[in-house]
Amino acid sequence: MTSFKSPFLQELSERGFLHQCTHLEELDLKASKESIILYGGFDATAPSLHVGNLMLVMMFRIAQRHGHKPIVLMGGGTTKIGDPSGKDKARPLITDNQIESNIQSIQQCFSRYIVFGKNVSEAILVNNNDWLSPINYLDFLRVYGCHFSINRMLSFDSVKLRLEREQPLTFLEFNYMILQSYDFLELYRRHHCVVQLGGSDQWGNILNGVELIRRIEGGDAFGLTSPLITTSSGKKMGKSEQGAIWLNREALSPFDYWQYWRNTEDADVIRFLKFYTDLSVNQINDLSKTEDINALKIRLADEATSLAHGVEVLPEIHRSIAQVFGGDDMSIEVIGTDEKGNACLQSALPIIQLPHSDLEKGIPAFMLLAHSGLAESNGEARRLIRGNGCKINDMVVEDENKFFFVSDLQDHNILKVSAGKKRHVLIQGVL
Repeated sequence: MTSFKSPFLQELSERGFLHQCTHLEELDLKASKESIILYGGFDATAPSLHVGNLMLVMMFRIAQRHGHKPIVLMGGGTTKIGDPSGKDKARPLITDNQIESNIQSIQQCFSRYIVFGKNVSEAILVNNNDWLSPINYLDFLRVYGCHFSINRMLSFDSVKLRLEREQPLTFLEFNYMILQSYDFLELYRRHHCVVQLGGSDQWGNILNGVELIRRIEGGDAFGLTSPLITTSSGKKMGKSEQGAIWLNREALSPFDYWQYWRNTEDADVIRFLKFYTDLSVNQINDLSKTEDINALKIRLADEATSLAHGVEVLPEIHRSIAQVFGGDDMSIEVIGTDEKGNACLQSALPIIQLPHSDLEKGIPAFMLLAHSGLAESNGEARRLIRGNGCKINDMVVEDENKFFFVSDLQDHNILKVSAGKKRHVLIQGVL
């Protein structure tokens, strides 16, 4: 289908979100006539969502814009097991206290993108631990186990890929797809939720849930997936040289988040503007005709960062960018002192502390670069310096073993460390 009765599905299609859907015509008709309730699940394995989760979050945002109600399902229960989808090995198990702490932290991410409340299209957040923890295992097997075919489950890509690589798939993980199906059934019963959203790697699990609702309740339910996103060069979306691109500012500064989008590969800019901003498709198409690629990247970075962190962070980011690339003094604000007398600094650039004692002895350039996080290891730092890719205090470092001392600290006891032209970190010498 290229034309939909439902504005929600029409926008998903135009932006490239629509990958697979069960009973697409029936869902289109239903969504065009009434407000539907839909959900997507997020396991609580970390204190923050990351850019890889944004496809689902943006689908929630589009749904709410068209009058539909999102349910954010936090996997307080399923996190205890671990989803094997797209994984080469089992995830390490974490404690109940850590799971709860992660859920509390993750909630901050959603409030930037969707509105929570009790009205028709306002989102709610639920935790599947509420219904999974009280399950009596024998009763659960008797009632629901007969509705799942092992033959069919073995045919799903998430299982097949692990088995083809002769990588272990534990019984603990095998239960995950059954519990995810049961989540859909519980949400159908409790909230009359009729659609599950997810990435294409969740397709098999979603189909199981749709089928379970039909078998147990005789109800109509639907599954809809978005494509799994990689960059044009084949990198997994949401990953960088420094690791995951987190949405919480406690995990990643707004400046670094902006820089991630600013560094988007040329071939991905238009596609990412459609996925990760509120600009209409017509606006994006018009911009692509009138703006050069660098202007489009800045627009992408501005729009994506405004959603994640608020538009109020942009002026400081723009000032810092202009100063970093314009050769002016760095924008650093002293906001107080700590108990040892060190200045408490604030800047759009990341600030990492380093003990004065290390600098008194002297620290080689490659170790400074690794300490800054701009290189993942000493070996990578050495290679970057050998390729003339590192600057310290805006001077190219030619000797990876050159020592830096307290005397090299600039105003506010700062060293500016740069990797390439676009990545910068401030290292503060502290007592």
